[in-house]
Amino acid sequence: MFEDIDRILIDEETIRRELRRLAAELVKAFKGRDLLVIAVLKGSCVFASDLIRLLPLPLSLEFLSASSYGEGTESRGTVNLRFLSDDLRLSGRSVLLVDDILDTGRTLKAVKERLFELGADAVKTCVFLDKAARRAVDLQADFRCFEVEDVFVVGYGLDYAGRYRNLPYIAALRPEIYGGAPKSTS
Repeated sequence: MFEDIDRILIDEETIRRELRRLAAELVKAFKGRDLLVIAVLKGSCVFASDLIRLLPLPLSLEFLSASSYGEGTESRGTVNLRFLSDDLRLSGRSVLLVDDILDTGRTLKAVKERLFELGADAVKTCVFLDKAARRAVDLQADFRCFEVEDVFVVGYGLDYAGRYRNLPYIAALRPEIYGGAPKSTS
C-alpha cells in the first residue's frame, strides 16, 4: 500500500494541531446551541470521530451516506443520499455537516439543501479538505482544516476504490495506481 503513495501532503502532527484549532473555533460558534453533528459516510468517519472528541459541547451525532463517485475518480454529477436514522428530527436544530473533502461541491450542496428541506434551522458545513480548484458549484465551507492542491488524495478516511482510508496522514496517490493524470480528484 505504501508504494502506491506519491508523497505525503499533510502529516499526522499537522492534522492533530489543525484539529485542535478547528475544535476551538467550533466551540465558540456553537456554544449554547442544540448541536447536531451529521457526518457524511464513509470518508468523514475518521475526521468526524477525532473532531467530536475535541468538542466539550453537548451534541448528538448522526450519519448519512452520500455518493457521487462510485468506483471512479470523477464525480458522476448525481448525488445519492441515504440517512441512517429513520426518525431524524431537524426542526429547531443547529446542524454541523461534516465531510471529508469539498471538491466540486455538488455532494455537499445537495446534502445541505436536503437538510433544510427536512426542517433544519441552520446548517453549517465543516470539511477536512477543501480542493477549491475543482469547485463546480457556488459553495464555500463554513469551517475547514486544510486547502489541498488539485491532486488525487487518500488517507485519513479518504479512499480510492475503498482502500487507503486507514493511512494516518493525507497523501497524493501515484497516478498510475488510479489510471489518471496527476490532475484528478478523490
